[in-house]
Amino acid sequence: MSHLTLTPSTLPDLSVSQLAALSQQELQEFDISLAMLATWVKLSRDRLNTALEQRYGEQARTALLESGRDFGVTHLSDGQLRVTYELPKRVSWDQAQLSKIAERIVAAGDRIQDYMDVDLSVSESRFNNWPPALKEQFSAARTVKPGKPTFRLARVEGESA
Repeated sequence: MSHLTLTPSTLPDLSVSQLAALSQQELQEFDISLAMLATWVKLSRDRLNTALEQRYGEQARTALLESGRDFGVTHLSDGQLRVTYELPKRVSWDQAQLSKIAERIVAAGDRIQDYMDVDLSVSESRFNNWPPALKEQFSAARTVKPGKPTFRLARVEGESA
């Protein structure tokens, strides 16, 4: 196996002004190169994580169980390599069952907020399909902010610069 070294110094380090001053073709080429690099990084990270799971996963899960935990962080030693393994806990809640429980809490005269986090929202497509009178009732509770813009670059064949 050859020695693999990928560093930021092997990529062009252009300022925002330099990037903005690139020709159309250079701008598109840089955009394509970054997209390809991002794809390569994601695929490489996935492959490495799969290899690490294959090499250390069983040992790490055993170490967690032996410490009395199903989830969390454990450390392994492989010669001079210290491997930190983290198995996070992902909890999901059945929304239909929670709704029924919330109804029972309210029926008992208690506040839902004392037992559950309540985050009410309205989908934008639903809001847009409402009649004006209903929209008006909700408008004061609605805030619209811009998201992060994205750009896509494509050369249009047959047009010159």
